[in-house]
Amino acid sequence: MAQARVKARPPRRASFLGGERFAVFAECLLTGVWIAVACLGVVTYPAAFAAGARHLRRRTAHEGGGVREFVVDFRSALRGGWAVGVAGWAAAAAVWIDVQAARAGLPGGPFVGAVGSFALIGLAAALLRAAAVWTPGASWRALLAGAGRRTVLDPAGSFLVVCGLGVVALSAAFIAPLAVPVLGAVAAAAVAVEERYRHR
Repeated sequence: MAQARVKARPPRRASFLGGERFAVFAECLLTGVWIAVACLGVVTYPAAFAAGARHLRRRTAHEGGGVREFVVDFRSALRGGWAVGVAGWAAAAAVWIDVQAARAGLPGGPFVGAVGSFALIGLAAALLRAAAVWTPGASWRALLAGAGRRTVLDPAGSFLVVCGLGVVALSAAFIAPLAVPVLGAVAAAAVAVEERYRHR
């Protein structure tokens, strides 16, 4: 009895520029453009990042989705997200006043300014972590409360998110338009940090 010959599969060739990884990176840059456009409403940045993060979660899960789904998510996140945006600008204004007081040489000004700056950085990290896990119908208050706890309990992850914000700032300082697509990388970093925390 003749034995059936088993054909050996040829080894897979590495795809150009990492294939899937490059596709995800390109999707991050495109998402950054969407986020930047959605942020033009001044107080819409929490909803913009939430919609961008959800789009990237769909992309990494190999689910469908494009700009239409991003717009639908953005509108849904905006229902409570605009109030978070207002609160964020109020916090930034308070820190700016503290910094001005420090520069004016008021007693205790440098200490208050430093504390305010660190608090603002922590709030920004918590906001991005909350946006990274947003789903339609979720309460922003509950999301921020949970993200605040994770920001403290997972300092390494929070540091990575802050580094992402630093990259955006540096990109804007060197070439302002470069900061637009980098926003997508920040959203992706927040999503990755939350996935890392969830699997711990």
